[in-house]
Amino acid sequence: MVKVEKRKNLIADLSLLLVAMLWGGGFVVVKDALNSITPFYIMAMRFSLSFLLMCLVFWKKVKKISKKDLIGGSVIGIFLFLAFAFQTIGIQYTTAGKQAFLTAIYVVEVPFLCWIVIKKKPDNYSIAAAFLAFLGIGMLTMHGNLKINLGDALTLVCSVFFAAQIIAIGFYAEKLDPIVLTVIQFGVAAILSYIFALIFEPKLSYLSTDAMLSIVYLSVFSTLIAFLVQNIAQKYTSSTHAAIILSLESFFGCLFGVIFLGEELTVKIIIGCVFIFLSIITAETRWDFFKKKQKNLESENAVNE
Repeated sequence: MVKVEKRKNLIADLSLLLVAMLWGGGFVVVKDALNSITPFYIMAMRFSLSFLLMCLVFWKKVKKISKKDLIGGSVIGIFLFLAFAFQTIGIQYTTAGKQAFLTAIYVVEVPFLCWIVIKKKPDNYSIAAAFLAFLGIGMLTMHGNLKINLGDALTLVCSVFFAAQIIAIGFYAEKLDPIVLTVIQFGVAAILSYIFALIFEPKLSYLSTDAMLSIVYLSVFSTLIAFLVQNIAQKYTSSTHAAIILSLESFFGCLFGVIFLGEELTVKIIIGCVFIFLSIITAETRWDFFKKKQKNLESENAVNE
């Protein structure tokens, strides 16, 4: 029985690692797709296909959508749209690797937004994580003239909206079905993306094969499959394990950027990435895995004595 449980845990952890890789690959795919298609059209097609696929998979739940679901999903969808809008536009002016780490800072920002919204003061781990993130941002974005480039600035704004989206999900998911909320938020993000594409971008007259493959990857693999695998896998592993493994998304984004896009990886960028990765681990886990090891060692020593 114990062996079966361990095997399930291992499979779950490996599945979450796959999710992190799919999400990390998304940064590279978007960066490459922007060579042939504009940002809002990428978002429009990505969220439209994701919405349709989610409707097909979860049709029984979708049929029961209520007015409260529509309101909650729409609020979340607006934040999702804003986050991806700043992210997709921003990646045109920065590297996929840097954006992967800068986007992940939303994990650190969530406690501070909660402080503003519900007056819940961040704990010492959140403050330490924010300090580490600040150091990492400085290493990744600051140049000799102490200026942040446009892409990095837009990505930092996108991370704030991702943090707001997480808080909104936490608020509405307490009483509403999270899968239904996900379907609605994709639909809302798709509609807003089409509106902005029609207003601000030239008419889309041609879609290359590469662009179509990018949209399929983002919709099917980076969204639908990743979402389903994550929800199933997290039933068989601890939240601490899940947080650590999923935070590797930023690492894979950086790695794939170097491998597939030939992005530069300097010592300064590596140090900045390490600081941000440590801040994410601190914010997500409070280093619980280390505390548990210490407790287990203390228990074993007490038994031996």
